[in-house]
Amino acid sequence: MDASLTRTIPRRAMVLAAGLGTRMRPLTDAIPKPLVKVAGKPLIDHVLDRLAEVGVKRAVVNVHHFADQMQQHLTHRKHPQIIISDERGLLLGTGGGVRKALPDLGGAPFFHINSDTIWIDGVRPNLARLVDVFDPATMDALLLLAPTAGSIGYSGRGDFAMTPDGTLRKRAEHEVLPFVYAGAAILSPALFTDAPPGELALTTLFDRAARSGRLHGMRMEGVWMHVGTPEAIAQAEAAIRASTT
Repeated sequence: MDASLTRTIPRRAMVLAAGLGTRMRPLTDAIPKPLVKVAGKPLIDHVLDRLAEVGVKRAVVNVHHFADQMQQHLTHRKHPQIIISDERGLLLGTGGGVRKALPDLGGAPFFHINSDTIWIDGVRPNLARLVDVFDPATMDALLLLAPTAGSIGYSGRGDFAMTPDGTLRKRAEHEVLPFVYAGAAILSPALFTDAPPGELALTTLFDRAARSGRLHGMRMEGVWMHVGTPEAIAQAEAAIRASTT
């Protein structure tokens, strides 16, 4: 890949915010997980602020669990502009939700980000680094990856192995791998070619892209925090405080 190529910053983003947040109970018995506060700010606002900082103008946010609360909260956002993708009637999954929102995302590559992912950037914002690396000629998806070692609140086996050129191989059963998907990516609309309507897991499309060598990853700089349970909130807040002192 020619590093001299000028990369275009995606101006649109898909934010996944429709999940049930079952592991975050009892907090999510009353509010949706994206509105759980970490360091005094709802998780989804951490995400939307990062998107605004990198130049995103429109964010499509899907809603299902406590959808009215999500819509009410998001009415106050000006940057980026918020478009609601309503999944009250049927939760479409991580892939189906994006497929439904494609008309609002346009025909160009877009940021894709989970509403509950949070990290501390290094010297340069990781979303900007994704833009530098993404090459639509060779990639249908570029995933932000965190090392399993050193990530806060994560104790799993990892998701991917990565070759020197950035192509990814997913974890086999009983295997332990060094990288976990950090919940942020740049996706091409081509990833969803022939994707069936209805409920669909994004991992199914990642698997298809991997088989054709078009699933790539980039190691993040900084610290990723897996805020999956109420107990993990305190760990994340301690890491954020440490990063600002």
